[in-house]
Amino acid sequence: QVQLVESGGGLVQAGGSLRLSCVTSGSKFSFTNMAWYRQVPGNQRELVSEISSDRSTNYADSVKGRFTISRYGIVNSVHLQMNSLKPEDTAVYYCNANGRWAGRPYEYWGQGTQVTVSS
Repeated sequence: QVQLVESGGGLVQAGGSLRLSCVTSGSKFSFTNMAWYRQVPGNQRELVSEISSDRSTNYADSVKGRFTISRYGIVNSVHLQMNSLKPEDTAVYYCNANGRWAGRPYEYWGQGTQVTVSS
C-alpha cells in the first residue's frame, strides 16, 4: 500500500520560511510526477508546484520566486522550500504523486500538513 507522509508544517510569521517534506513508502517504482497542493476551508484544492521525473517544474503564479520544489534521485520524496511567506499562504498542504504505470493511471495523496502564517 502506497503511503505519502508530509512533515514540516507549522506556525510562522509573515516573511519567514518553512520547508515541507513528503516521504513515501510502498511503491515499487519511481513516481512520474510529484506535487504540492494546498487547500483553505471552503475553497478548492489548488496546485502549488509540481516536479516531474526529469526535474522540470511548474509553479502557481502566487508562489513563483518564493517557493522551490525539489526531489532527489530515484527516491520518492519531494520537498517544498517556502520563503517570504505571506498570510495568504495559510492552508493545509498536501503531497501528491501521479502518473501512469503499466498503462494505468495512478494518483496518491498524503494526509496534509497545516501551514499557518501570521501577520
